[in-house]
Amino acid sequence: MIEWPGLDKAELFPFHKVVNEPDFLPVHFVRVLLQGTKLVRVQRDKLVLTRLGKAMLILERYGALQALLFHIALWHLNIGYFDRNPIDTWPQSHTGIVLWSLAAAANEWLARETLTRLCTIPVVGVVESDWDLGSFAMESRILKPLLWFGLLECRTERSATSRLEDRRLYRKTALFDRFLKFSVQIEGPTTRH
Repeated sequence: MIEWPGLDKAELFPFHKVVNEPDFLPVHFVRVLLQGTKLVRVQRDKLVLTRLGKAMLILERYGALQALLFHIALWHLNIGYFDRNPIDTWPQSHTGIVLWSLAAAANEWLARETLTRLCTIPVVGVVESDWDLGSFAMESRILKPLLWFGLLECRTERSATSRLEDRRLYRKTALFDRFLKFSVQIEGPTTRH
């Protein structure tokens, strides 16, 4: 039993006779993340909590646990591994800038394409692509993980012509501004002309 934002289990099972872990993104992502944080380890054919994992299950440490998982997921885990997008590590390699930009831009419902253009650093290979791989990478590497952590919410705008043309819109939740704080300092010029 699992609840995961944007997951429809009924749509997943008709495509697979046997569901392996990589076919079920929520389980696969959580396992990779927990192993990356050293909260679990493999013992024989099971995952067991490490000493650190057991220590983090105390109620007073839930906030620290969420902060640790968030930090590892967005800064140390290659989320591109899960989406198979040919764009290397973009935009995850600029996570701080993207989050700061989302803090300013995602106050209302916006499409992933709009958020990609407002909140990322343009890269030649991404901007000049024949397909909109940039918006796909932004959604799979930044927007969806933020949705999973409860920092963004998503709704679908249905298309009258085709389900393939449905648009997903995102905006910040109240938790976003409580969870993330930014200290931005602009450096002044060192020499005057």
